[in-house]
Amino acid sequence: MPGLIAHPGHIWLSVDPMDMRRGIDGLSSHVQQVLGHAPCAGSAFVFRNRAGNRMKVLLWDGTGVWLCQRRLHEGRFIWPKACDRCFSMTAAQWKWLVAGVDWRRLSSEPPADLQA
Repeated sequence: MPGLIAHPGHIWLSVDPMDMRRGIDGLSSHVQQVLGHAPCAGSAFVFRNRAGNRMKVLLWDGTGVWLCQRRLHEGRFIWPKACDRCFSMTAAQWKWLVAGVDWRRLSSEPPADLQA
């Protein structure tokens, strides 16, 4: 996350859509009570709205809490469809996600008929 912290401990995506009216306290409470993580452990927690065109990032930097928002004017953020409430992502996947690119396709295996 350029501009915030060079390397957060982990980047966690909350799979379920979130009400974007929630602020630092509401999102921190959600991280702790629903996702089962400590909001001040140095990890970044990312939430999206139901339409998928807005996201919020909650990040504790050791001194205070950052709450940042990003909105796409066209398209949607590609979000995982997982059984878990929270999905861990790499820094490389994060860069593609915020750019609006389908980051899931970057690490997928080619079809068996195309493999040598």
